Formats: sequence, structure tokens, C-alpha cells
Amino acid sequence: MSRVGNAPIDIPAGVEVNVSDKNLVTVKGPKGELTQVVDSALTVEIAENTVNVKRSTEQKDHKAKHGLYRALINNMVEGVAKGYTIKQELVGVGYRASNQGQKLELSLGFSHNIVFEIPAEVKVSTESERGKNPIVTLESHDKQLIGHVAAKLRSLRKPEPYKGKGIRFVGEHIRRKAGKSAAK
Repeated sequence: MSRVGNAPIDIPAGVEVNVSDKNLVTVKGPKGELTQVVDSALTVEIAENTVNVKRSTEQKDHKAKHGLYRALINNMVEGVAKGYTIKQELVGVGYRASNQGQKLELSLGFSHNIVFEIPAEVKVSTESERGKNPIVTLESHDKQLIGHVAAKLRSLRKPEPYKGKGIRFVGEHIRRKAGKSAAK
């Protein structure tokens, strides 16, 4: 029994959910519009202010997809209603970030600056205070896209375990290693 798949999705005020005959779910809200094609083994029903995802059989594959598509539709509804925000900080001496529109320019200790092109659906902003690590803030209504952009950004300079330098999520704890110990 899928506990995630059986839970109904509440539709907040200002959000509109439509299902076409080809199992295409469209969610419109104040932040934007998202679409998702649902597997043919599942049916999406809209009743009053809730969305329910039902499966036709008890096969293992259908049970897995039941929870998956319910979670995807829930993320779409939450995204167009409230939106998602991810903050990342650049930890390291001389690490800097600045943006001009959708281009994010990063100085990460390499011999050159990295210019990172951000998709149009994601809003980017940077904060740089003296004495604090630069912070890159990403905002979007699409949870999958913003997560992908944040992971791609983090992969440019992953946090290393000895000094903790690199790009990390705000509040993320990096397990530190001791390094070399003195000879006895």
C-alpha cells in the first residue's frame, strides 16, 4: 500500500489544476504554469479542492509510480502557489559571485572566472557582505529545475573535507577530516 500515493493533494486558492484526456496534468497559479505527463496505468481525479491519484492494479511498478506521480503533482501545486528558494554560500578565500541578469559570474580559485548561464525560469540574486561568505539565491516555481541548477552550480567546486572550501547549501554540515598528524 502506497501511503504517499493515497494521500490527497489540497488545491490552495488561486491555483487551477486540469487533466486532459492524454493524462497530461496542467497546474496554473500566481507563480507560473507547469505540466506533467502521468503514466497511463494511473488516473488523476479532481474533486472539489483536492486531487487524487489512483492506480489500476497492485503491480510493484504501478505502486512505485503511484507515489512518484502524486509527489510530482504535489510539488507542482506547491511551486505555482508559493515557489521554491535555494540558497548556496561560497566558502573560501577570494571566492566571489556576481550576476548580470541571468548570467552568474563566479570566482572560485581557478585561473579564470566561470560564467554560469541560468535558465529563464529561475531568478538568481547574489549577496556579498564584507567579512561574510557570498550567497547565491535561486528562486523558481519548478522544483526539479531549481534542484538541477543548484546541483550543477555546486558541482563547479564541491566542498572539500579538510578546510571546508567550496560551494555548499546554507546550513549544510560538511564532515571534516583531521588531515596529517604530527610525527611522534
